[in-house]
Amino acid sequence: MSAPKRFFVQEISEEVALEGEELRHARNALRLSEGDEVTLLDGSGEEYSAVVARTEKTRMILHVTGRRASDREPLRQYCILIGALKGDKTELVVQKAVELGASRIFVFSSRYCAAYLNENKLERLNRVSREAAKQCLRTVAPPVEYGSFEQALQAAREYDTKLFACEFLTENEASMSAIKGSCAVMVGSEGGFTREELEQARAAGFAGITLGKRILRAETAAIAAVALVAYHMGELG
Repeated sequence: MSAPKRFFVQEISEEVALEGEELRHARNALRLSEGDEVTLLDGSGEEYSAVVARTEKTRMILHVTGRRASDREPLRQYCILIGALKGDKTELVVQKAVELGASRIFVFSSRYCAAYLNENKLERLNRVSREAAKQCLRTVAPPVEYGSFEQALQAAREYDTKLFACEFLTENEASMSAIKGSCAVMVGSEGGFTREELEQARAAGFAGITLGKRILRAETAAIAAVALVAYHMGELG
């Protein structure tokens, strides 16, 4: 028997209504009906069991039957800051970052970025985050944000460890094995970073790192960086 299907909702009460995108998925794709069991998520880190009570024209009413804590979320927070990528590559990075436990995703535009996000693309990335969170049984879908390179640096200001993956560095300025507290890791777009951006990052408290002797595709570098951070923070292995 498969596990109950998972849905994100705004808030939990004794009865919850599925509407919009989640309703369409439940009714049209999954064909849920009265009596079917589901799992509800409100982003709090807890899971709620529920059953379908009835289906109306514009919503599906669920009756909440239980609540339990989840152990799927990372014990420490880590964030990926990624330059906007061409095509659907940013979606791939978002999907894998969620699976690897990232708590926050910030997409930025920098000097050599050839891609950009509009409101529709950003909402699409947040849908990807929600779907990835459901698939890997997380209870929180990390928010995907978008802004400038400078805003990305600001977004990382509260993290204890800040790492800047740079393709033209020849040696590490910090060791991932020495990560303390929370961590933010920044990876560039296909065009990489300028030396001026490296200096800006250093001024904001980032330490430059290299991801090895080979030049990685931007999406590979981002996924590898998150995986390495997750490993050294005890979330993998």
